Amino acid sequence: MILAKVIGNVVATRKDESLEGTKLMIVRRVDAQGNYLEAEKVAVDYVGCGIGEFVLCATGSSVRVDEDKKGKTIDMAVIGIIDSVDTSGA
Repeated sequence: MILAKVIGNVVATRKDESLEGTKLMIVRRVDAQGNYLEAEKVAVDYVGCGIGEFVLCATGSSVRVDEDKKGKTIDMAVIGIIDSVDTSGA
């Protein structure tokens, strides 16, 4: 899983049929302190996240495990909204 921050959304009036009805969010990977690490990516929102929230993302075939998601054109998905991060054990 990947820590990320939601920094925007994507509106696509024309897209692959398998993406119809999905919400597309722009996310950027962050470290535990919230510092940006990589360039922006687009993820399908599974959990109802909003701009400015820190989230957990998953990539690859693991985001299409559910029966209703098999065969969809999804490579990255927001799978959780982060409430807090504790790095005191590091």
